[in-house]
Amino acid sequence: MPSAELCTEDEITTLVHDFYRRVRADAVLGPVFDAHIDDWDEHLERMVRFWSSLLRRTGTYSGTPMPRHVALPDLRGDMFVRWLDLFRQTTDGFDNRPFAEQANEFAHRVARSLWYGYQISHTPDRPPTEFDHVPTDAS
Repeated sequence: MPSAELCTEDEITTLVHDFYRRVRADAVLGPVFDAHIDDWDEHLERMVRFWSSLLRRTGTYSGTPMPRHVALPDLRGDMFVRWLDLFRQTTDGFDNRPFAEQANEFAHRVARSLWYGYQISHTPDRPPTEFDHVPTDAS
């Protein structure tokens, strides 16, 4: 169960900054994020509040991420898989394994929720698929 004892605010800040450094350097995800984030300092601060609220129950984040993500053009399931891979690479560097494991679990839930919401918004007549399912004309 997440709580203030799970990790420090410094660990969350390190997680967020290291993760987004990887995202920005990624050939697939970097251009998508860079095209839609005008103020990286503000975005990183918001993401620290988001992850702190999830992992430490600080309540410092208030927002609605779904509309921002639904508005993005041409997202694909493999992009969410890549996002999760980069997240796991980042958490692999932490000695605090309970923190890393909880962060990974929440990251998967966040990514899945955003992917489902994206699909429901863009293709409402089709059932949502998991990240690694590539729809064909028959599905």
